[in-house]
Amino acid sequence: MDEFLTIADAARLIASRKLSPVELTRQCLARIQRLDPVLHSFILVTGERALSDARAAQARMMAGSMRGPLDGIPIAHKDIYCTAGIATTAHSRQLQGHVPAADATVVRKLAQAGTVLLGKLATHEFAFGGPSFDLAWPPARNPWNPEHFTGGSSSGTGAAVAAGLIMGGTGSDTGGSIRSPAALCGVTGIKPTYGLCSRAGVIPLAFTMDHIGPLAWTAEDCALLLQAMAGPDPADPASSGRNAPDYSAALTGDVKGMRIGVVRHFHESDHKVSESTRQGIETAIEVFRGLGAEVRDVELPPLADYSACGWLILMVEAFAVHERWMQTSAEKYGEIMRDRMALASLISGADYIQAVRRRRALCAATAAAMDPVDILLTASQPGEAPRIEAVSKWGILEQPSFTIPFNVTGQPAIAVCTGFGAGGLPVSMQLAGKPFQEATLLRAADAFQRATQWRQHRPPLAAIKA
Repeated sequence: MDEFLTIADAARLIASRKLSPVELTRQCLARIQRLDPVLHSFILVTGERALSDARAAQARMMAGSMRGPLDGIPIAHKDIYCTAGIATTAHSRQLQGHVPAADATVVRKLAQAGTVLLGKLATHEFAFGGPSFDLAWPPARNPWNPEHFTGGSSSGTGAAVAAGLIMGGTGSDTGGSIRSPAALCGVTGIKPTYGLCSRAGVIPLAFTMDHIGPLAWTAEDCALLLQAMAGPDPADPASSGRNAPDYSAALTGDVKGMRIGVVRHFHESDHKVSESTRQGIETAIEVFRGLGAEVRDVELPPLADYSACGWLILMVEAFAVHERWMQTSAEKYGEIMRDRMALASLISGADYIQAVRRRRALCAATAAAMDPVDILLTASQPGEAPRIEAVSKWGILEQPSFTIPFNVTGQPAIAVCTGFGAGGLPVSMQLAGKPFQEATLLRAADAFQRATQWRQHRPPLAAIKA
């Protein structure tokens, strides 16, 4: 595996018996051994399990009984996904040594699709507190420059996909935790519609805002992963009960007539982005116009309104999960998680109810603004990844978030690389779709990636020295 392969490319090679799942897995394990002492994207590497999975996939390949395009593909799970017989820690001392008896629904579904499990990936503590340097495991580092932040909280997944340690992986997104690392690590990450993918067996952060989804190098790869992950689950009370359509069939490259609404005020005035991010968005708009899409400006409520509403709901619901531990073993948390939960404990029930009321109004306003368009386009992050030590404990509250509006509304959104900034790190745009219109969103992202050359750029891994 001298060159990076996408999931789609590897699947085609495996299906034609030109690529061995065992050899592919060995190459990933070797790359993990070489690079992860610097990147810290893994909490646990399950080498023996991976090779066992790969041998089983190879046997199916030789017997002509492949399970589909994910059979033999090496992946890993964010360490809030429960894995039977394999430690699941949420990157916290609170759960150090915790070994679940059963797989999360999505873990089981991906295993049934034939994926190869390489291990468990770093996250911010309980998908919220980070990057932290006072936990049992160090924070993940950005493969484009290990001195810089990955975004969070699916930090290990973003880093591992970018570095080619895994071909795809799972994330969760409560305020942007799939799209932020996708943006800052230069990969692709989709937050599906709330309830499309089961949360059963995934350690919660905020019950009404948690979303489960994939990160991979391309939109095509995300479509393949989402296909296996999505679907109804009676074990999740928030499950939509919807079956997934054929996402790969939607990737025609044709966006002629697609109506794209640019939420220009989000990234030009509500939270002004870097010049390279702005230029990436403007170039993307021209790419879409060149492909035949209809582009117009759309106005939504102020970005700060979504942020204030979303963070208040998130923090109160997170404290509801962590209240007992805060009372009995607060010392086991890292400083960032503990302090954020302490702040959350001061928010009143009346404040929470007012935020819930405001959420309904924001959802209605967003739906009305989207009525004349198919997707929205804005920034996913304000610029390139900052240096990791410069990330503020309270940064989530200092500037309004580009990602949390679509956790408030529950609609699908995807982060897509649009180029590189002055520091040589990725910049990104965000596309958001109508509820359960993931196929449209993936079609737009895939068409953009086909029409541009950014997916040919990979991190300078030769410069990473342990």
